[in-house]
Amino acid sequence: MSDKVVTRFAPSPTGFMHAGNLRTGLYAWLWARKNKGTFILRIEDTDKKREVEGSLDHIKESLKWIGMDWDQGPDIGGPHAPYVQSGRLDLYKSYGEKLIEKGFAYADPYAEEELEVWRKKSQEEKKPFLYREHRPENPPTWDGSMPLRFKVPKIKKYSWMDAVWGELSAGEEALDDFVLIKSDGYPTYNFAHLVDDIEMGITHVTRGQEFISSTPKYLSVYEALGVKPPVFVTTPSVMSSEGKKKLGKRDGSKDVLEYKKEGYLPEAMMNFLALLGWNPGGEKEIFSKEELIEIFDLNKIQHSGAQFGDDKLDWINKEHIKRLNASEIERNIMEWLPEEMQKNIIASKLVPLILERISKWGDEKDMTERGELDFFFKRPLLEKEKLVYKSVPLEKIVGNLKEAIKLLEKLNESEFNKENIKDVLMKLAEEIGSRPASAGKGELLHPVRFALSGLDQSPDPFIIAEILGKDETISRLQKAQ
Repeated sequence: MSDKVVTRFAPSPTGFMHAGNLRTGLYAWLWARKNKGTFILRIEDTDKKREVEGSLDHIKESLKWIGMDWDQGPDIGGPHAPYVQSGRLDLYKSYGEKLIEKGFAYADPYAEEELEVWRKKSQEEKKPFLYREHRPENPPTWDGSMPLRFKVPKIKKYSWMDAVWGELSAGEEALDDFVLIKSDGYPTYNFAHLVDDIEMGITHVTRGQEFISSTPKYLSVYEALGVKPPVFVTTPSVMSSEGKKKLGKRDGSKDVLEYKKEGYLPEAMMNFLALLGWNPGGEKEIFSKEELIEIFDLNKIQHSGAQFGDDKLDWINKEHIKRLNASEIERNIMEWLPEEMQKNIIASKLVPLILERISKWGDEKDMTERGELDFFFKRPLLEKEKLVYKSVPLEKIVGNLKEAIKLLEKLNESEFNKENIKDVLMKLAEEIGSRPASAGKGELLHPVRFALSGLDQSPDPFIIAEILGKDETISRLQKAQ
């Protein structure tokens, strides 16, 4: 094994990529990039029954979107090609034969029915079923038609160092003979990934804590082959938003590319995933990709499970949006508006208003679908009853609007901005609120808001007026009057 850091991400093409799976791959990628090492994308497709068509393309798209590139992989090749396990069957067979020669593997002659009888007996006796207690004394020659099983060299307690957890150990009960290669010629995960890691010179294996209990099994294979194991980097589980169970496909977790469709920034997603179980120290939480690479440290990966939360993701995404320059923000906001709105001259004026109200670009789509921006593009239908504030007489409402119109008419076009509009209308509202039998400032401000937007709740009426412009603002107030 060379001194150069070599890591890998080895997903199975069994469906979409979820955040927990990608987070583990991200840590491997960050460690390789920090150490100017090699990052390998490898596809573990030995479970053909669970394979989902199109998954390989989906995996590559997910990694590319978030910003994780690879140095070797199924699409670009490399010195250890192919990088899809189904194309490496001869290699696994040769390793299987090597173990047979060493006396650490044998053909499994038993039918599944025989194994089931032994399992039931163990269950009745309330003890774990161990295949090694039923090894055939004279196994047949392995010709590929029967499973090939690993013969545990020695039943003992294993101890090993983990880059995150420190010293770990497991007793004899963790060891048993297991299938290396199935009768269909495909290797099991437990064998294939070890062979590939050895052949590809992987120095650091990053995976979830659910694999801790299987590590003695892997160590016994390394020992049988006379190979030094890589550094194990065990990551904490990513928990669902409720925090009760591990995030996974079966638990309703989302496809990573759904976040892309919803308008999250890839750099925000990388930032968010990196912090799920890793704490760089200090109060800073917003990092660029380059900053993450620079400060990433295996020693700062935590032990406790990290809770996935959309609220935290939204906040991080909002902070990354703020880092964009003004032209990028405007371009994205305009692109997410419906086409008919994009063509309207008023659309560009909405950018600051929309930016204030979104945490991701997809929020803008939700705003338009709810009709929250419609009143900027067409005059709202007004209901007389809703223009009235509390029980204020109609003639007072009409009079207040008349005063407001006169004051706004005195502002020229260059002065017609939210600051001046607010100054004029708030002074009038306060004066109205001080009059005898007044219902307060709302006597003016409520009818003005409703006249401009047709909504009970809307953005600040002063901002609305600035966006609409002087002529349209006064026209709407006159209509309300």
